[in-house]
This record gives sequence, structure tokens and C-alpha cells, in this order.
Amino acid sequence: MTKKEVQQIFLQNGKPLSLDKFEWDEKTNTFSSEEGCLVLDFVGVEGCTFNTGSVCTFKTSFYCTFDTGSYCTFDTGSYCTFETGYDCTFNTGFGCTFKTEENCVVVRRDIYEVIELKSGQKIKLNDYLVEGYQAIDEPTLSGKKVKVELDGKTYTATLD
Repeated sequence: MTKKEVQQIFLQNGKPLSLDKFEWDEKTNTFSSEEGCLVLDFVGVEGCTFNTGSVCTFKTSFYCTFDTGSYCTFDTGSYCTFETGYDCTFNTGFGCTFKTEENCVVVRRDIYEVIELKSGQKIKLNDYLVEGYQAIDEPTLSGKKVKVELDGKTYTATLD
């Protein structure tokens, strides 16, 4: 897909987004814009990455990645990854991964299930027709022991 073709899919205030307001990488299918209030319909195009501002509405196929601002609405296929601000709504298939701020909700399409997301918690939805999700622990340095050299002496410290 060319940048000109992508322009016709992204609308802002009902009009195609100006070419100078976004970047499109044809090799990785990555759309990037700091613009908000975008509406896009990318059904039929899989494996895309979207980096946008706030108050956007997305309709996509499978295997997509989103890194957005707040107040966004998503209607996607399965195996998508979301990292968003707050007050977002997700209507997805299974196997998706989420890390959001507060007041976000996931509605599963394969089974009717509503999941209220906790601020800052990263989760992955269970497989097709399996209710629930798994919390994903992100790597932390807390509890790790480190050696520090200061003035020719070696000290051991445990990180908080």
C-alpha cells in the first residue's frame, strides 16, 4: 500500500488526512502520526502498526499493534497488541495483549465477556472461547542484588 492509498483510509474531520501529517512505512505497514481525532478502516490489511494521538477510532483485521493516546475506540480481529492512554474501549477477538491507563474496558467477541482493565497492568486474553486473561509480569529490577564500586571499595546493594 502506498502513502497516497493509506491517506484515503485515514479520515480527520471527515476528510482524508493531509499527507504531511503522517508517515507510512510500506515495508513494515507502520502508520505514525501525532494527530488525534482520526477514524480509520483497515479491514483486510493484517499485521499493521499504528502510532497515533488521542480520540481515534480504529477498525482493523488481525495481528495489529496500537500505541495511542487516550479516548480511543478499537474494533479489531485477534492477536492485537494495545498500549494506550485512559478511557479506551476495545471490541476484540482472542489472544490480544493490553497495557492501558485507567477506565478502559475490553469486550470479547468470540464469547460475550467484558473485562475492566486495571491501570498499568499488562494482560493477555485467553485463547478462543476460553474466558479470562493472564496477567503478564513485566521485568523489574526490584529485589536484584548489584555490586557497586565506590572509592576503591565494593558494596553490595539490593534494589527496591
